[in-house]
Amino acid sequence: MRALSKVPLMKWCNSLARLVSRFNPGWVGGEKLDRYTSNRLPLKGDCQPGHVYLVGAGSGDVELLTLKAARLLGQADAVVYDRLVGDDVLALIPRGTERHYVGKASGHHSMPQAEIGALMVTLARSGKSVVRLKGGDPAIFGRMGEELDALAAAHVPATIVPGITAASSAAACMGIPLTDRGHAQQLRFVTAQLCREDGTPDWSALARRDETLVFYMGLSKVEAICAGLRDAGLPDDWPIMLVANASQPDQQSLVGTLADMPLQLAASPLPSPCVIMVGSVVTRVATSPAALDIHNAAY
Repeated sequence: MRALSKVPLMKWCNSLARLVSRFNPGWVGGEKLDRYTSNRLPLKGDCQPGHVYLVGAGSGDVELLTLKAARLLGQADAVVYDRLVGDDVLALIPRGTERHYVGKASGHHSMPQAEIGALMVTLARSGKSVVRLKGGDPAIFGRMGEELDALAAAHVPATIVPGITAASSAAACMGIPLTDRGHAQQLRFVTAQLCREDGTPDWSALARRDETLVFYMGLSKVEAICAGLRDAGLPDDWPIMLVANASQPDQQSLVGTLADMPLQLAASPLPSPCVIMVGSVVTRVATSPAALDIHNAAY
């Protein structure tokens, strides 16, 4: 019988592990969670009734989930989760746990933000422990502040559990450091939603050559971002990179310049979610065989 190649065999094994975990949430990667917790990873604590945990689900790769997040998912009475939470992460939720989908996509919200806050309050007041599961890190463009305010107004205790944000994950998968000292003395995260009243970022403040810019939620605004930074003084050949679905098997990327990226994107559209990185550090994008191992590590 012909031997299976390494890549298909690994994919088959991963698929089997995911299937097993759905029927027996105590199993992950072929070994029981209690073996890890008792012998290798001594996790402590329990979900408290009437308490809400604002948990970061990371960028999609289940192995990038924090240990605390995994523990809470296994203990909570109810999980309120977003659109960008991966299926492999959701598979860690035991059968019988309440699930409430409150995802948002551009132009379509399954539930208004005020109702999400009210839902968490209702669940907590009924004596349930609640995990509010948000893609990436809940404190980075995740509207966590509004949810904390809703919980505080109802006197519901809350705990924040950080997650790996898309910027960190995308940079790691592409084999680049966001703050390489030869390229960037500072790092800035920017929302491209232009929610402020004047509707325009301060391009002159952003157009610096000694920093790395990371734009979130900006896939539809790539042309405006490139034009704004060029008009503010950055050169046409200034590096820019787009990374979609960072850390996931369907990750895609485009690397180019402020001048050519809009045309590149038009010719090769990327899906959402997508992060946009601007800065000379992009020139370090991995191309050597050794560096490509970093890029493929998530798979």
